[in-house]
Amino acid sequence: MEVADYDKHAYEPFAVTVDLAVLTLRAGALHVLLVERGQEPYAGHLALPGGFVQPAESAETAARRELAEETGLFDVSGLHLEQLRTYSEPDRDPRMRVVSVAFAALLPDAPEPHGGSDAADARWVPYSAARPLAFDHDRILADAHERVGAKLEYSCLATAFCPAEFTLGELQQVYETVWGTTLDRPNFRRKVLATPGFVEQVPGAARLTGGRGKPAALYRAGPATALHPPLLRPSREGRPA
Repeated sequence: MEVADYDKHAYEPFAVTVDLAVLTLRAGALHVLLVERGQEPYAGHLALPGGFVQPAESAETAARRELAEETGLFDVSGLHLEQLRTYSEPDRDPRMRVVSVAFAALLPDAPEPHGGSDAADARWVPYSAARPLAFDHDRILADAHERVGAKLEYSCLATAFCPAEFTLGELQQVYETVWGTTLDRPNFRRKVLATPGFVEQVPGAARLTGGRGKPAALYRAGPATALHPPLLRPSREGRPA
């Protein structure tokens, strides 16, 4: 069939949106960025930031634009953004058939957001108190949390939660907060430092940690992207990688 013979009206039209599960650590707890919807459907309900993909946009371009427009976070230095999955249940949006491309995002040193566009407000909410959400965003958020938790085991993603220079204690806190568990400090330190390229010590730099003893050495993310061997969650120790 020639392209000129193709009938673009032969199929029911549908919209494509993006949704972002943006996670950060604040005051030692995992937080998610939420907006209060200013329009129907679900006006007044909390939701993940997101919106419709414009005709000339890619999904990732739309995700970054919607993040800025709905939360005021135009400068998101250090933002790690990756596509999570596509959500396409026919009844997920009461307005029409809407397919959403969801993203998981990690942000260190998260700035304070503010509502904009069709969002009445935007704020960081503890992950444990972030439900119920509008649409199917509970599912998207849970999937994002599971994806991040799993990737901490076999990738260097944990450093995306950290500032440019961090202590091993701060890195350990990322794992403990996302996984919801307590790790043995000496064992964690040994595994991190034994993994080539995971972290690099910043020469001559140290930070006081509030306790007694010598200041803690500072590290930065190394060139590695994968962990060999993986850093398994305590509940999965002993299982095949």
